[in-house]
Amino acid sequence: MSPSGQLAGLGVLVTRPQAQAAGLCRLIEAAGGRALPFPTMEIQPVADPASARALLAQDWDLMVFTSRNAVELALALGCDATWPRAARLAAIGRATAASLTTAGRAPDLVPPERFDSETLTAMPELAAMTGRRVLIVRGEGGRALLGEVLASRGATVEFAEVYRRVRPAVDPGPLLEQWPTQVGLAIATSDEVLLNLVEMLGAAGRDLLLATPLVVISERTATTAQGLGFRTVRVAERAEDQAIVTALGALAGEGGRRGL
Repeated sequence: MSPSGQLAGLGVLVTRPQAQAAGLCRLIEAAGGRALPFPTMEIQPVADPASARALLAQDWDLMVFTSRNAVELALALGCDATWPRAARLAAIGRATAASLTTAGRAPDLVPPERFDSETLTAMPELAAMTGRRVLIVRGEGGRALLGEVLASRGATVEFAEVYRRVRPAVDPGPLLEQWPTQVGLAIATSDEVLLNLVEMLGAAGRDLLLATPLVVISERTATTAQGLGFRTVRVAERAEDQAIVTALGALAGEGGRRGL
């Protein structure tokens, strides 16, 4: 039996923003599992996009898109999808790259393995950045690492923040009532998604959550989860939906709790 086939009968808590969860939920269902959507983050446009719009209208040697949200919300500001003011485009992740390609221009740089800032900055094309103008398109309060590394190599770095992340206000009671029999595994695709989940479930749900095997997509989030007290954490090989489902299947095969 393949790892994904071992999902039969398991309920999987999917914590992604609602608009981004459909594909992952379909894969979970195709593997015989039961997707249980519980978004712990909402994506909204920034309150005042004037600064981002002005930056996006300038000339850049490199524009880096940190997520699919960054692509979609930048385009919503009226940008030309061919990004004519950018000499090169970079995307962190295949989903981000696919969004750029579908919109009108494929990125020039995509990390070949793990899809994060560390892997992008390790690419040889970004080793010498003296005098280069770089625009990082991201959400409010994104990680500083990418900008810091490129600046240390001589680049002039600016940030166009085109969206903000908001924690939903929901009653966790109905979910907690069914958790012992319905939730077998959980997914968290970022530190913020995970921390929001902990906050949303509150003290009443903490023990249930920490006892639930968790799949994450980075070592950084795995470290956060372990610090919170999660007993079982697995890092997917890649930040892709199929890799997440494969990791879920591997956990299920090691004894994930089956929903009834």
